[in-house]
Amino acid sequence: MRSTDGLLEIGFMRTVFDSLGAGVFVTDTTGLLIACNPRAQRLLGRPQEQMLGHDMHDLLHRGKDGGAVPRSECGLLKVLDTGRPAEGSEESFLRGDGSLVPVIWAATPLRHKGRAEGAVVVFHDFSLHRDAAEQTAAYLAALEGLTARLTMVAEVSTVLISTLDTPEMLNRLAGLLVPDMGDWAAIDVRTAGQTGEMQRAAVRTPGDHGTAHALTGPLPPLPESTRSAVVQALRSAEPVPLDAERLAEQPDSPLAAAHRDLFDRLGGTCAVVVPLHTRRKVFGALTVARVAPGSSYTEAEVFVLSDIARRAGLVMEAAELFEQQRHVAETMQRQLLTPLPQVDHLALAARYRPAESAAEIGGDWYDSFLLGDGVLTMVIGDVVGHDLKAAAHMAEVRNMLRALAWDRTEPPSLIMRRLDEAMTHTSDAPMATCVFARVEGAEGGPWQLHWVNAGHPPPLLITAGGQTRFLEAGHGPLLGLSSALHMGLGWPDARADLPPGSTLLLYTDGLVESRSRDIEAGLATLRRHAAALARRDVEDFLDELLNRIDPSGDDVALLVLRIPPAGVGAGDDEAPPQHAHSPAASDRGAPGSRIEDTPVRDTSEPA
Repeated sequence: MRSTDGLLEIGFMRTVFDSLGAGVFVTDTTGLLIACNPRAQRLLGRPQEQMLGHDMHDLLHRGKDGGAVPRSECGLLKVLDTGRPAEGSEESFLRGDGSLVPVIWAATPLRHKGRAEGAVVVFHDFSLHRDAAEQTAAYLAALEGLTARLTMVAEVSTVLISTLDTPEMLNRLAGLLVPDMGDWAAIDVRTAGQTGEMQRAAVRTPGDHGTAHALTGPLPPLPESTRSAVVQALRSAEPVPLDAERLAEQPDSPLAAAHRDLFDRLGGTCAVVVPLHTRRKVFGALTVARVAPGSSYTEAEVFVLSDIARRAGLVMEAAELFEQQRHVAETMQRQLLTPLPQVDHLALAARYRPAESAAEIGGDWYDSFLLGDGVLTMVIGDVVGHDLKAAAHMAEVRNMLRALAWDRTEPPSLIMRRLDEAMTHTSDAPMATCVFARVEGAEGGPWQLHWVNAGHPPPLLITAGGQTRFLEAGHGPLLGLSSALHMGLGWPDARADLPPGSTLLLYTDGLVESRSRDIEAGLATLRRHAAALARRDVEDFLDELLNRIDPSGDDVALLVLRIPPAGVGAGDDEAPPQHAHSPAASDRGAPGSRIEDTPVRDTSEPA
């Protein structure tokens, strides 16, 4: 069960909880008291140490005559069983000195993410008013209103933290404020990248949704000088109350006229405009209005709306920072995922698909380049982490591997050992997985793969006839682990023949593993689809593979090699050029290298 303290530590909710003129209990699902406010302690003459952890019914609940009430007849406990709100005025609570205090109470189930977590009980000392029917009704109405307000605040908090999709969050937020806080609500925001441009992101009413939707869209730019309540809220970062007199003023700018149009179309006798802001930035303004004559907003209501708007601003700032991080990480990876070399009649192709979430952008990379002895290398790797820091560490590890591989002609195992030591002693990069391979052979073949694997998913070899096998040899520890822990482990060199017409696929774990599918199922799916695509050219092979598997969540890198038919190139009078394409050939990478900006989906065949 989630700790109630986590909810009450929210700034304004703690203030409301501690300052209420009514006693408030919070129980867990068994009826044990887990929180009580100061007013409850004073009304009952009991410090919280004498109440928390005790059964609410046994400790406090008594009948009119002071006798115990059977648990089966306890209306407060029924809330836990039925999950429905309840109220009453016939009970008494036992004070610490043994006396009874008649109470009027309302109990509401406490739910989080659809799961019951306890109950909230709000009560008053009813001893002076028990026989006053009118005052009883007034108190009940006040308690119901308070319970509804607390419930609304809890729902708003859940909405604010449930998504980083700003338009969706704002639309749901406006919907939760109507009708509890107003007869309609509208949210105007600054347009990203355009300082003076505004947009109405959401309008919610309890009735005519067509009219509300028609009021959304672009707004006039911010004026230099105006009495517009929206502009005042944006520039002062303070709430702006609007009474009937203020609403009767003629608008003095196009933006003020657009704001006035809300009241002309939806009505309104009073309103509050509160800024969506953080300490760093004001993102927009929330307007909540009431239409009944004589309506007004109390200071407490303005405080609640201001706090809600501030929290919405924090969520908008977080979403903006996530998007900036995603853009920086993708830009970095685009610069590092270099075009592929062309060697003899070997065909290379690669793909990189960014994660859908900024939080998942990270350290996947592929690489291929020619060594000093003319041998072609293939590299696939993944640095631990899913953030901009992981992307930076990926660049560091990639460049170290390039330098070490070029420095001298050595078996892959020795290069991997030197990379592990370099990561430990000269870098703060965390652990990483990697496959480093040499593609060796004379013109015309036969070709052979010489590789090591540092904790990475195994390469997949597909023959021209569609037979598949994972190359599971050459496996050793993750990079950054052996040298750091002085484990003395190594990476055994492995070799495998690459048959004529075969396809070699290197990939990162985002292709075969996700939150909804374990890696064994993912590997089986990869093997099945790769076999079916064995005769496709390498570009179509990768596109269709991504189309069929449709990975989601993590970022994905793939590198594929196609071996030519036997003897091709052996008798050429002039060998094909051995060089890499110019990085300037295309802003999306030269032929054989592509960055996927958006996922490719296949609706014709399931993965």
